[in-house]
Amino acid sequence: MSTGVIIVLIVIVAAVLAVAAVLALRARGPQHGGSLKRRFGPEYDRAVVRHDGDTKAAERELSERVRRHGSLHTRPLEPAERERFEARWTAAQERFVDSPREAVGEADRLLAELAGARGYPDGAQYEEQLAALSVHHAHHVDGYRRVHRVTHAQAQTHTAGAGDGGAETAAASDTEELREALVAARALFEQLVRPGRHDDGRPGTGAGVAPAAASGPASAPGSTPASTPASEPAARAPHGWSLGKRRPKES
Repeated sequence: MSTGVIIVLIVIVAAVLAVAAVLALRARGPQHGGSLKRRFGPEYDRAVVRHDGDTKAAERELSERVRRHGSLHTRPLEPAERERFEARWTAAQERFVDSPREAVGEADRLLAELAGARGYPDGAQYEEQLAALSVHHAHHVDGYRRVHRVTHAQAQTHTAGAGDGGAETAAASDTEELREALVAARALFEQLVRPGRHDDGRPGTGAGVAPAAASGPASAPGSTPASTPASEPAARAPHGWSLGKRRPKES
């Protein structure tokens, strides 16, 4: 075989390898994005919106979150710790009937402390803590975001008042917003407080969590207790009582 033929074959092989490499890189891109979308779910969509529809920028941000927090190892709660957190959550839910604003503020603080106790970044670093939680509890982290946002927004606007006879309507609207935020936050609380429960970015792994849609009228502040649905577990954690209800006396 002549030298010229050998050179031609080498060039052809190199060209084939280069094309294969390009195709492999192109194929890897969509799979990577699809993997992020499956892992982050609603957080992926939220990141895309925040970046004005730029999916590449959103994926870079989410990939950076995974790089920083993906290998985070959480620590389990001691039984006494878990009981204290559950008792505080129950008290916050019961307090909602008379002081919804203070109850949601307590839920915000409680989630920050609970996440810190599990090994996530300290609650004083809210954005970093939220980013870490989004990597491991993507389908429930928005509840924490909502109580935090509502707590701070309500604190800033409460003193302004509604005025012109609209105070009662505004108060009702505020209470409903607070109720929805607290109901949404309960899912993340359940994920963090119960041993052996991990979201890993997939929905449906928080067994025993009452979904927000199920809170309905029975969860509204001041409502009367309703019977426990047959689909729910017979034994529920103390904090599982619907929002706005007083915890029944134990027999």
